[in-house]
Amino acid sequence: MSVHNRLVIMAKTPAAGRVKTRLARDIGTVEALRFYRHQLARTCRTLQGSAQWQLILARSPDFDHKRIRLPVDKVIDQGRGGLGPRMQRLFDRVEPGPVIIIGADIPGIRPEMIARAFDLLKGHDHVFGPASDGGYWLVGQRRKSRIIRPFAGVRWSGPHALSDTLANIQGCSVGYVDTLNDVDTGVDLIPR
Repeated sequence: MSVHNRLVIMAKTPAAGRVKTRLARDIGTVEALRFYRHQLARTCRTLQGSAQWQLILARSPDFDHKRIRLPVDKVIDQGRGGLGPRMQRLFDRVEPGPVIIIGADIPGIRPEMIARAFDLLKGHDHVFGPASDGGYWLVGQRRKSRIIRPFAGVRWSGPHALSDTLANIQGCSVGYVDTLNDVDTGVDLIPR
């Protein structure tokens, strides 16, 4: 049986001053880097090995994923530009079939959430994992007949990211999975 579902983890080069810069303001550059490296590796380990999806690491910029031993099926580049264009590029270029994109900084993520998201894509054009800050930690597209371009004009890193994206896909069916949070600041590290 071939796997047609693609799970893409967007990851930046784990280097001091390049990742989790807002978090670093609260806890320091070294601790922010330590968190990011740990969380990236944990996310890959948690989600790898499923028969339901191919795990793809989308790196930005190029970095040697083997040096930090990330267990993924495939590595691709995100390319240049802001978050929206990079995500759109992934939807445009990844092999045919359903695609889900997540970040590398979501501590609460579990494989069953990803499985549920792919199940929702069987009957919906899009799926989202909302975040309590108004954004989202997961976005997916069924990509059956056409690839939708939902990221134009989205105000990222704020309370409007999900509503802006939903406005771009009016008329499409949308499913939702669990609300989780990524880690942007020191406050996000406090258990809720």
